[in-house]
Amino acid sequence: MKKTLLTLFAFSAIALSACKKDHQVNIAPPYPDMAEAADPAVLMTTADGVKVYNGGFGSAIAPDSKDANVFYLLTDRGPNAAGSVANAIIFGKADFTPEIGKFRLKDGKLVLEQAIQLKNTAGQPLNGLPNPTGEGATGEIAFDLSGNQIAPSADGIDSEGMVLASDGTFWISDEYGPHIVHFDASGRTIERINPFGTGTGGRKIPLVFAKRKPNRGMEGLTITPDGKTLVGMMQSPMLNRNKTTVANSTILRILTFDIATGATKQYAYVMDNVSLTGVSDIVAVNATTFLTIERDGLYGGAPTKPATFKKVFKISLTGATDISDEANSATGKLYDTKTVEELNDQAGLQGAGITPVSKTLVLDLLKDLPTVYPHDKAEGLALLPGNILAISNDDDFGVLDNGKGGFAAKILPATNTVDHNSIYFVKIKL
Repeated sequence: MKKTLLTLFAFSAIALSACKKDHQVNIAPPYPDMAEAADPAVLMTTADGVKVYNGGFGSAIAPDSKDANVFYLLTDRGPNAAGSVANAIIFGKADFTPEIGKFRLKDGKLVLEQAIQLKNTAGQPLNGLPNPTGEGATGEIAFDLSGNQIAPSADGIDSEGMVLASDGTFWISDEYGPHIVHFDASGRTIERINPFGTGTGGRKIPLVFAKRKPNRGMEGLTITPDGKTLVGMMQSPMLNRNKTTVANSTILRILTFDIATGATKQYAYVMDNVSLTGVSDIVAVNATTFLTIERDGLYGGAPTKPATFKKVFKISLTGATDISDEANSATGKLYDTKTVEELNDQAGLQGAGITPVSKTLVLDLLKDLPTVYPHDKAEGLALLPGNILAISNDDDFGVLDNGKGGFAAKILPATNTVDHNSIYFVKIKL
């Protein structure tokens, strides 16, 4: 009996020790106000000597629930610039593969430990090129730096929103289709879902989402805490019916997608004003409450034309009207012959009997940080234990459009340094 009791005590001690260790893994360390990516590699150097960095991580952020010092950051389609003709996009590196970077917070810096390249179902690398007609085409025409036209690609993805699921897989949304793609832990495609049914597995999201504005697709993606529902956020008002009829619209769509059944719902979100770039990300607080980040496209702290709007809002689906269309028409459900986007604003929605999601201010990046927020693109949100909000920026690979079909260094006006990926950590009240 004595031996049995001693054995039980020993096993209990081991179990308690293991629990303590597991618990400690999930306790957030004292995060710095800001951590910047350490020594980003040079992806390429242009003929006129401009360095293009890799870099590019920050379109979305996902924390590792098992290690409070690890963050996954997402690139978009790669370094690009506007061409000299309508709809032309110059791709600095046409064979760039969008990827997920695994970063570790160490000594106040973000250290890249692993790059997970995104691949198709056959394990071949994806790319950032526009999609063909009928498969998510935006009307953009791709060229390389030498002026050669590049064919569209069914494997193109402009990755923007990201979720790290509890099983270690990733869900990513993009600005082309829009597509929602499920990747395994190695970055290989499991399922690709879009409005056209041209992905894998045959599942679709509502056809109206094909009306997204080019380069303003499904910018944000999150998952409810129970792991059952994806929630996608469009960046801007969709061109529904067309560009002219929604020129003054501030209405965005939120999509919920039941992972098991594929069932969807839609809700209206009202952007603060029509001049904004839109909503860059969404993150779940609970099953019905979320945080969004809404912004302009200007630099914080710039001596001329400084940013005026980079705000985090708490929104709730509770009481909001489901604007889904049972007929799954190309324009979605109509209200007195108007599309939801054509209702323009809060008053238009209310006149049609639609209640949008509620929205309250949580954080103003331009006023509530201990230092100046110098970036233009606050794009990723993650909610950490203790109501710590992590905000990542898209640094555009350290370059911007030089207005001549090429690249110039992306210099932050407030610091006179090249823009690099950073995470800002802020305790918020919810």
